[in-house]
Amino acid sequence: MKTIAFFPEAAFGPALNSVGIAQQVEKLGHKAVFICDKGFEGVFKGYGFEEFTVNMSEPMPPEEMAKYWVNFINGHIPNFDKTPYEQIDNYIKDCYDAIVDTSIWAEKDLPSVLDKIKPDVICIDNVILFPATKSYGKPWVRIISCSENEIPDENIPPHLSGCEENDKDGFKKFEDKFNQVVKPIHDKFNSFLKECGEAEYPMGEFFETSPYLNLLLYPESVKFDRSKPLDDKLFHYLHGCVRKEEDYVVPEFKKNNDGKLIYLSFGSLGSGDIDLMKRLISALEKSPYRVLVNVGDYKESYDEIPPNILIDSWYPQPSVIPKCDLVIHHGGNNSFTECLYFGVPAIIMPYVWDGQDNATRVHETKHGIKMHRSHWEEEELLSNIEDTINNSEIRQNLIKSAKLMQSDDGTAKAASLILKLAQTLPAAAAVATVPHQDWKTLSTSRPDRMPLRQLLLVL
Repeated sequence: MKTIAFFPEAAFGPALNSVGIAQQVEKLGHKAVFICDKGFEGVFKGYGFEEFTVNMSEPMPPEEMAKYWVNFINGHIPNFDKTPYEQIDNYIKDCYDAIVDTSIWAEKDLPSVLDKIKPDVICIDNVILFPATKSYGKPWVRIISCSENEIPDENIPPHLSGCEENDKDGFKKFEDKFNQVVKPIHDKFNSFLKECGEAEYPMGEFFETSPYLNLLLYPESVKFDRSKPLDDKLFHYLHGCVRKEEDYVVPEFKKNNDGKLIYLSFGSLGSGDIDLMKRLISALEKSPYRVLVNVGDYKESYDEIPPNILIDSWYPQPSVIPKCDLVIHHGGNNSFTECLYFGVPAIIMPYVWDGQDNATRVHETKHGIKMHRSHWEEEELLSNIEDTINNSEIRQNLIKSAKLMQSDDGTAKAASLILKLAQTLPAAAAVATVPHQDWKTLSTSRPDRMPLRQLLLVL
């Protein structure tokens, strides 16, 4: 029996994607465990997995730690209305600064935690390198649970930019601004890497391609046309990893009980924008639809709920979406891929990070539409909902995408590839480290190292 350690970012998107793969690892008779930030303690135990915690920030009281990222996000709500380019100076900059600190802090605990686990393979779903995972002496797998944009190519919009596929001028504008703003943070990270005995990263890199295995949770139907295709021995597209959740029975509504069903969720963190959520609820009250609304930890902030709307702090999303006619979400990669997997149209209202990229991609591939999170009128919102539900081109595209994705179980494929790597441990352990190169010079003839574009994913 092999032991597979999963180390996802302290965010529900990466965490729950890893849960789906871990479920399959154990189904195949092996052991899956999780390494997590103390603020995420208990999440994986809830799915039956053993947890090992690592301090990834300065120690603080448990109640403060649990709210750290929530408070971080809520403090940036005014920036969510800004363009991705405008967010570089505030939200993106602050995220990079915080994430570099997580890597530095984790290095204090991580080696001893790995010694306790004794994993055969370490699977990392994050946007920054944790040197201990690389130097431990076991194969490590890079899981990329955000948009495909995270793996650079001159034909692909920069990660986090929200640029359209053909907006080459926008590509350069965003990259130039990012490089300027992030340089002091990148210099700090490089100093840390040097202290750990690792080679410094070229400007904009915070992680690297695994020389063993890299898994992209990104559907075939929305893939970009790359100028340099990814090497299929190292990179595998999983088309999403949909975890197993308890079945969901749609409750009775006080009104519109025969109406079409909409699910509204901006994730555990986006739910902190209570004013926006209330505005959406007010607009949807005037619709002929039934609406399930995920309000996260803020349920007590809602007094009078319209009769055609039900709210809750959490929903088993993979069990809810198949029962819906439309999903309104923020563009997180779980919601993005799950809608495609179940063939349900989406209206994406992005606020930060790869939600910007996913919103643009769902719109330009005609699997849903993109709307600004707050710049809309009630009539426009309701009209867009009706048009999206009834759009035949979107429906046909979704049918094709769902059929393809459901024919290739991403969680099973990922687990199989990881366990295959674990079974061939001697050969895997012999993979050499290759010096860094500028990503623009790489081709499939040198697939062993492909630096990522300049941007990270956080929450």
